[in-house]
Amino acid sequence: MTVDDIALTLQKGLGVRGAAHLLSLAGSASAVYAASEGELSGKFGLRSDIARALAAKTAHREAEEELRYMRRHGISAVASTDADYPALLRECPDYPHVLYFVGDAAAFRGRMLSVVGTRAATVYGQQMCDALVGRVAELAAGTAVVSGLAYGIDAAAHRAALRYGLRTVAVIANPLPGVTPVQHRALAHDIAERGGAVVTELHSRTRQNGAYFIPRNRIIAGMGEGTVVVESPAGGGALSTAALADGYGRIVMAVPGRAGDRCSAGANRLIMERRAAMVCSGDDIVRELGWDIACPGFIPVRESPPVLNGDERRIMECLHDGEAADMDTLALRSGIPIGQISAVLLGLELGGMVRALPGKRYEKS
Repeated sequence: MTVDDIALTLQKGLGVRGAAHLLSLAGSASAVYAASEGELSGKFGLRSDIARALAAKTAHREAEEELRYMRRHGISAVASTDADYPALLRECPDYPHVLYFVGDAAAFRGRMLSVVGTRAATVYGQQMCDALVGRVAELAAGTAVVSGLAYGIDAAAHRAALRYGLRTVAVIANPLPGVTPVQHRALAHDIAERGGAVVTELHSRTRQNGAYFIPRNRIIAGMGEGTVVVESPAGGGALSTAALADGYGRIVMAVPGRAGDRCSAGANRLIMERRAAMVCSGDDIVRELGWDIACPGFIPVRESPPVLNGDERRIMECLHDGEAADMDTLALRSGIPIGQISAVLLGLELGGMVRALPGKRYEKS
């Protein structure tokens, strides 16, 4: 990745598809900037104003500033012409030429599975997400789980990946080093520290106006060999990711929910209209993707303890050895709102850290 790569993405009037078209003709950003204005307008068919700006390298000052910003904040970048760029994303017609990230670029190699769903996830949705990712980890240990770091299913997918020893990639809709939502800053840190990556296509000068969530979804859809919709209402954002994945020729899967359940209405419709394959287990996902798994019944030993986020750590600190405490007590001790504590306890229970007892009481496992 060079300053030319960043400059190409900053060139006004070019856009994502324009940059991809230029790269398909020139082969690299350096070759684009080595061309004359006449070649750019003639051979590459650019408008005269864009050709003139590229020949004059008008975006390079901003690109140099972006590189300095990256160094200050510990941000890395990979260009679509680099070996570490996600291979399947490069096949999409609207791929971003530069991805900014924190974490490990190794997360972009190998099998990738996208998992998305509603922010208002139910207990059923979170349990299914954990079970699906857990079984995929048993069958295909090198898989990286891709999602969007949002509340609900996205966060459940990232946490399940960490819990079962998989790399995970969080694609966000804002410039780094910030994280949206800010409540998932600790989760983002864990993702980067555990061999995964937090990724964005947005440079530091991007104005936040809420318009980048759908473009972000195309990256999630483009990275994965397939996309699994765990829960989604009829108008959920996860459906846009599923539609994008289908448009890229990827396999779309959905987890069925109860008839009449609002949180699963979108996923159920995908299945009913045969726009998604129904999956109820990690085995179903592996079969749909056609992955060649030599030993389907093999379950690797998980040597590392579960990764806990900030709220989970607070609960474990507040839950004394040999004690059974109810949710009100734990909420009072930890300072976590009572409306959020059940989801935190569910994650701890799924991770084998706590055990649920009658009367909505919990004890350490």
